[in-house]
Amino acid sequence: MGRFNVVERRVARFLREPPTVRGATAVIVTATFVVVVVSGVLMTFIDNAEFSGLGVGLWWAVQTVTTVGYGDVTPKNGAGRIIGAIVMLEGTAFIAIVTAVITSSFVTRAQTEQRTDELSDRDLMEQRFDELERKIDALAARR
Repeated sequence: MGRFNVVERRVARFLREPPTVRGATAVIVTATFVVVVVSGVLMTFIDNAEFSGLGVGLWWAVQTVTTVGYGDVTPKNGAGRIIGAIVMLEGTAFIAIVTAVITSSFVTRAQTEQRTDELSDRDLMEQRFDELERKIDALAARR
């Protein structure tokens, strides 16, 4: 019961707060790791003729999720091919999401730098206007 409460609180916090790049990356990496381990174990049981041991199943899952696919071990039956398709889609999604996260962080950094530059330019202009105003006031006071 206590374990369920911890999961429930984490899910509620995740839904309340906007995700961070670090949090999103952790979820993606964890999901991919789980897919690799579960699919490697499943393949060992589902297609035992081709996947003679857990090591072979995990090797296949890693090379499939990374989209390398050497072809040294391939599923022969329908259930194994379905699992293979899921692992391939997860690998493709993993690469796409990681690329998007990296690109997003670059864009955010560039926008932040641009805003900082704009603020410092605005401050400089305000200082110049203040200086001009003081000079105009000084000239008006001389008359």
